[in-house]
Amino acid sequence: MTTAVRVPEGWPATEEAALAVQDELRGRVILDEPGPAPGTGYVTGVDVAYDDERDLVAAAAVVLDAATLETVAEATAVGRVSFPYVPGLLAFREIPTVRAALDALPCPPGLVVCDGYGLAHPRRFGLASHLGVLTGLPTVGVAKNPFTFAYDDPDVPRGSQAPLLAGTEEVGRALRTRDAVKPVFVSVGHRVGLDEACAHTLALTPGYRLPETTRRADTLCRRALREARTE
Repeated sequence: MTTAVRVPEGWPATEEAALAVQDELRGRVILDEPGPAPGTGYVTGVDVAYDDERDLVAAAAVVLDAATLETVAEATAVGRVSFPYVPGLLAFREIPTVRAALDALPCPPGLVVCDGYGLAHPRRFGLASHLGVLTGLPTVGVAKNPFTFAYDDPDVPRGSQAPLLAGTEEVGRALRTRDAVKPVFVSVGHRVGLDEACAHTLALTPGYRLPETTRRADTLCRRALREARTE
């Protein structure tokens, strides 16, 4: 079942308004909790797909058993794109549909893994942080590229890490999830420690570069978008 989503009343419509919301919410990020233990409970991947020509965005939430990586539940939501494309403000395009997908799940999501950034963001408030503050859930961002941040290439073996740096500030880690394969970029979202975020990411990548949470949510949101186009 796919949930239809409307743009929330009062949702920011301008860059200035969105920046003000980021400034207001950023102070609510919790950074001093380790979060759930890796390999325990549920872990949920969220991802989105767009059809800009039709002004559509589809979101998926896929719940996995953290110990076995078996799919426990899934939900999708489709709505109108809720904000124009502005680098650094992508969360405002995605959160209404992502929250609707999470709300449609039949079980608690546990840890939420976003295909994107948390603290590794120009204003230290990427999608994972924004979603965590709004939902109260522990969140992690696992991104495919380092955004604008610097890092030294981690050692070749799987599990090797290197700081992701904004000047001298560590905003995340470059994490090797497969031997000799390009790293992913892990950052804390909300209510999770960075060491724990990396441990979760390694637990979710037994065979591929990207977490199973992201891989399955990506497939599901693309399918939901295809189905929405035919309605």
